[in-house]
Amino acid sequence: MAAPPVVDLPFIDEGLAADIASGLDAVEKLLRSAADSEDAFVAEASRHLILAGGKRFRAMIVLLASHFGDATAPGVVPGAVVIELTHLATLYHDDVMDEARVRRGSPSANARWDNTVAILTGDYLFAQASEILADLGPELVRIQARTFSRLVRGQIRETIGPRPGVDAITHYIEVLADKTGSLIATSGRFGAMLSGAPDEVVSRLTSACEAIGVAWQLGDDLLDVASSAGESGKTPGTDLREGIRTLPVLYALDSTGPEDARLRELLAGPVADQDIDEAVTLLRANPAMARARADLMAWVERARADLAALPDIPARDALLALCAYVADRSG
Repeated sequence: MAAPPVVDLPFIDEGLAADIASGLDAVEKLLRSAADSEDAFVAEASRHLILAGGKRFRAMIVLLASHFGDATAPGVVPGAVVIELTHLATLYHDDVMDEARVRRGSPSANARWDNTVAILTGDYLFAQASEILADLGPELVRIQARTFSRLVRGQIRETIGPRPGVDAITHYIEVLADKTGSLIATSGRFGAMLSGAPDEVVSRLTSACEAIGVAWQLGDDLLDVASSAGESGKTPGTDLREGIRTLPVLYALDSTGPEDARLRELLAGPVADQDIDEAVTLLRANPAMARARADLMAWVERARADLAALPDIPARDALLALCAYVADRSG
């Protein structure tokens, strides 16, 4: 699943915007250093995706969350780097599983080299993250281990699909929470904890950030159907072509009405190229889209409720602005 890119949040406080920019610069320097190696090839492979770009969304969440305590605390930047290294490592592995050829506009590691190199490079980045994490204390090591467990569990559950008797929609949301929400939740948790924020603040930020992550992915589901290629950056119906059962698809398949028979037929498996336009048109007009958007908004409201209980500071305003962006981007 694609990572949420950084958006131009309306930072009301110019000082906060400057602090976040400075913090991201520090993250970038340490990130590149952490991916280094005495072996030239290992260094090249490890920095491959770092140099390809990326918006460091999760690092930004760590930095924003740190403003609920002491944002200058020495563990904040290393904590953000741990999160980014973990995310990058999962991308190397994801590209192997998805047989992806491109990542961030550049050849994926498995395309440039091979699957073995990509898998081992991801493992190397996990190890580098663990080394940094060891200096941040046993509690953060434990949290990261649980987060990694959720990431892997989500991938396994997505791969095998819902078990007999398990509701497909419930299963899908749980997979999103594990695969996308968990690391974004830990981003907020790390930032708050490493800055010394109160426990109640840590708990609410963790919950809000997980909800933001799930809502973002649900927005991607809607954009794949509703947007033009220029708006979303990818051809509409990409998930349909690949047979990925996103939330609107699951809701459409859940329908038993005869008026949806043709759509259910089209969505039963990967949609053929010649049928994409028809499938997209039918799905756009189907109540499944409204149901999926209602779910997205429920997750946004869950995040807003947690954020509303936090201290009224510019960082809270920025996170609320992110919620508004997530709600608005999918129409």
